[in-house]
Amino acid sequence: MSGPLTQSELASSGVDVFELGAEHEQVVFCNDRATGLRAIIALHSTALGPGLGGTRFYPYATTDDAIVDALNLSRGMSYKNALAGLDLGGGKAVIIGDPAELKTESLLRAYGRFVQSLNGRYFTACDVGTSSVDMDHIARECDFVTGRTVAHGGAGDSSVLTAYGVFQGMRAAAEQLWGEPTLAGRTVGVAGVGKVGRHLVRHLIEDGARVVVTDVHAPSVTAIREAYPQVSAVGSTEELVASELDVYAPCAMGGAITDQVVQVLSAKIICGAANNQLAHPGVEKQVEERGILYAPDYCVNSGGVIQVADELEGFSFERAQQRATGIFDTTRTVFELARADGVTTAAAADRLAERRMREVGRLRGIHLR
Repeated sequence: MSGPLTQSELASSGVDVFELGAEHEQVVFCNDRATGLRAIIALHSTALGPGLGGTRFYPYATTDDAIVDALNLSRGMSYKNALAGLDLGGGKAVIIGDPAELKTESLLRAYGRFVQSLNGRYFTACDVGTSSVDMDHIARECDFVTGRTVAHGGAGDSSVLTAYGVFQGMRAAAEQLWGEPTLAGRTVGVAGVGKVGRHLVRHLIEDGARVVVTDVHAPSVTAIREAYPQVSAVGSTEELVASELDVYAPCAMGGAITDQVVQVLSAKIICGAANNQLAHPGVEKQVEERGILYAPDYCVNSGGVIQVADELEGFSFERAQQRATGIFDTTRTVFELARADGVTTAAAADRLAERRMREVGRLRGIHLR
């Protein structure tokens, strides 16, 4: 997967969305002045099926930042869905604004009508700043919504299986490095204990790991320490990264693996839930040179999309969890291919995803409902 775009690249390009989104099939700008809705829907590829990806509600500093995020995230969903074995393409949406101030039923329903206008080329779901209840509002205007509440026949909180999948990927990494698929006795640093991170902490504690956490949202840290008094906390991600760790789990926003982080990190495994963790192309080579095993983010964090995709068949948590368990074997396969081909684990994951998009996608072309 080509590296993430940066805001400076967007600015220097003269805001040429066709150039920046050269890989993308479609980018839709949605504007409803009455509700304050400003949204961008990006469809990267529908070669394997309709694009599926969440809607992020976030106070981007500029529209340029929102475009970059939508393009990067939708590309990531194509690779994630392909590697997860789903017959779904990659799409993602962002709504610009602070959800605490701007989110209303009317705005969400207006957004739902824009999604509906794509006639099934894009299925939406939850992401940062949106919830299953929000999906229920969107679904009042739209047929192409997943991640709905259990009361409305949906999968509910997709972070449950996202965390479960990350834990399976972490087990595979532990087996690769230490010979046993367990984190027992290892120190795991979790950066971000929100929706996904808090569930991941539970799996780690149950497996016998020592856990250190941090989060910019202090109440989230407090809640974790009340639930698990044995968990330690530090004041910042910088402090966490500089700690003595066996595993580093970025579970907040993207771009977590920077040159600076790689230089100071003591952990031997990076495996977390955040999307687009590599800050720039080439940083994955630095990770490998330092002897750190990187479990590619879109490989291990696909449990959530597996969970919401299961709604399209009539949701069964047991079936979705069984599919998410397969993330252990998929991660293993990535490591094996990396070793066999002499490439980074990030490159190996890309090769597997691209192979499936190429071989299966040629049978389908651009998705039409």
